[in-house]
Amino acid sequence: MSLKDLYSTEFYTHFADILAPIVPHFDRNAFLERVFDQKWASRELKDRMRHTTQVLRYFLPDNFAQAANYIEQITHQLRTQTNKEQVFEYMFLPDYIEQYGIEHFDIAMPALEQITQLTSCEFAVRPFIVRYPEPMTAQMQVWSLHPNANVRRLSSEGSRPRLPWSFELTAFRHDPSPILPILNNLNDDPSDYVRRSVANSLNDISKDHPNIVVSIAQQWRGISIATDALLKHACRTLLKQGNPDILAYYVLNTTSDLTLTDFILDAQSVKMGDKLGFSLSISNQSPQIQAVRLEYALYFRKKNETLSRKVFKIAEKNLLPDEKMQLRRSHAFRPITTRVYYGGAHCIAPILNGIEQTSLPFDLLIP
Repeated sequence: MSLKDLYSTEFYTHFADILAPIVPHFDRNAFLERVFDQKWASRELKDRMRHTTQVLRYFLPDNFAQAANYIEQITHQLRTQTNKEQVFEYMFLPDYIEQYGIEHFDIAMPALEQITQLTSCEFAVRPFIVRYPEPMTAQMQVWSLHPNANVRRLSSEGSRPRLPWSFELTAFRHDPSPILPILNNLNDDPSDYVRRSVANSLNDISKDHPNIVVSIAQQWRGISIATDALLKHACRTLLKQGNPDILAYYVLNTTSDLTLTDFILDAQSVKMGDKLGFSLSISNQSPQIQAVRLEYALYFRKKNETLSRKVFKIAEKNLLPDEKMQLRRSHAFRPITTRVYYGGAHCIAPILNGIEQTSLPFDLLIP
């Protein structure tokens, strides 16, 4: 079943049962007829969500304050009926606030605070951040101290400079300082869900301001085991880039006593749909324990015949003095939505503690 099929007759019948005692003069049959219009079968996921928002608009009052009050009541009723932390299907509720409440900041904020405890409002808050940057920053700092984890997460996830599937917050890309107090409030949050959001926000920041994230890592080091794990996830792009400051932070040395040898591909070509295997060895010839981070860079052929580099992590461990580690891995060449594959010459190179080693070529064969 695809995600769009979550929006079934059963789903909307149940939702109509929720609306009926809350919305005055609500007509179940008319609601279902408007939802399942002539274009319904051809609508994809996001279009079904937006269509539901527009249908709901028809049945709620024109007065936004009244409509928001009903949505908060609907949200409360839905929360009493579910044992899930977040219910994806109801993202049309924050979409309603985003679409029809942008002129009503003081009414929209309490509504979003309630709705996000049912379904994520990370997309809905972003137009408000653009429209009301200072009031929204203040609001999100308040949310970062909220007793509900989903509200706290909204403060960090909604303010991410590069949130996937949404537009970038250009102001925060240029200057992330307004959101740093929010992240600082959450650096040892009891919820892993929240801490991962903080890590993702810091990772966004690292792509434009690596020095800020390195500085934060130094400030937060050792606050707790959970915070240290958060920082490791936050620094994943810097580690893949071989940023020298973050390599030094994690004591990933590039000493000549640490060597990578015997890098061998299983074949000189691989068919689309198959795997390319490879093996290598790492030796620690030092009298000291050495931290090792091993990755590989794949250079994918593009349509214009240039190569695009993508880094994949293999492993991290400590090597004892005079210890040698042998590894085998493989990369699967299967169709994915985020990449178009082109046949021809590619290459692959191991990366040891941020330093790319000699690459080996291979051909990708596409029928």
